[in-house]
Amino acid sequence: MDFSIAWQKLNAMGRSFMSVLPNLLIGVVVLVVFVFVARGVRSLVVRVAENRRQSRSLTLLLSRLAYVFVLILGVLVMFTIMIPSFTPTSLLSALGVGGVAIGFAFKDIFQNFLAGVLLLLTEPFKINDQIKYKDFEGTVENIQTRATTIKTYDGRRVVIPNAELFINAVTVNTAYDQRRLQYDIGIGYGDDIATARKLILEAIQEAPGILTDPAPEALVVDLADSTVNIRARWWINPPRRADYMDSQDAVLTAIKNKLTEAGIDMPFPTQQILFHDQTEVTDGNRNQQREGWPAGSGDVPQSRAQVQQEQREKQAEQQRQLADNKAEPLQLSASTEQRSAQDQLSPKNNNLNAG
Repeated sequence: MDFSIAWQKLNAMGRSFMSVLPNLLIGVVVLVVFVFVARGVRSLVVRVAENRRQSRSLTLLLSRLAYVFVLILGVLVMFTIMIPSFTPTSLLSALGVGGVAIGFAFKDIFQNFLAGVLLLLTEPFKINDQIKYKDFEGTVENIQTRATTIKTYDGRRVVIPNAELFINAVTVNTAYDQRRLQYDIGIGYGDDIATARKLILEAIQEAPGILTDPAPEALVVDLADSTVNIRARWWINPPRRADYMDSQDAVLTAIKNKLTEAGIDMPFPTQQILFHDQTEVTDGNRNQQREGWPAGSGDVPQSRAQVQQEQREKQAEQQRQLADNKAEPLQLSASTEQRSAQDQLSPKNNNLNAG
């Protein structure tokens, strides 16, 4: 077998590789240089932004864009050195329809990237803000170009795509310096509302960290089944989750102690079920009942207890009459027997007298 042709091909490929090897090495060196330049540009952008007191999110966006731009420029220069015939125009023409296919394939990635850029520019929330998105709530750790990471209050990390945060509603709990808290307290219907309201306000004002402006409030919001609900509202600063929980704990503890000391009832939800065999004396007596319809000005129906008492009296009267009716024949028979006995004794008495 003749391997001369194969050897010539390999030899030609080797000489071609050796001829382009300097370009490859130079291209790699240029790329490494551009990597270091990109890092330096990123650091420079961060320092300039911090000196101008720009927000952390905007600083992060500008530094990343500068880093990516320098890297792309370095890649283009590297290809131009390695392949002298390469130009950016030839790259775009080579992509052609393939670029459209790549765009559709990476549509979600590009969408999240643009959403991340817009989030960093518009800044609806910042790093270290506490936000709530659907069922997730926590502190923003990082806003990346693809997704935002938050740390939940129970120590878990949640990664949310930027497109969802940009399109959907997000609650920013720390957007303002102050935050209002509220809680509904139920008191009994027999308790005085003004007294309870006064005690609730005193308890809120005694708790630490409560703002006096805006002032705390205690408003009646509902006449519930078992309670009169009073809504306590107060403001705190700062509005972070830890401060929220500490303030709520202190206020509710103070309210509970105040109301208990004053004898204000905080009843449990209760239901009253009335059976037909109710034995309460006032059951159905609309002049004495404690709840239900008022008696009104007309005739008041008798209560069940009164009706039952009348029935028992009638039954006792009927039993007495029956007993009296049975006693009369017995008395008649006794008197008849007594007369017959006297009649029998009278002839004997006459004979004795004659003798």
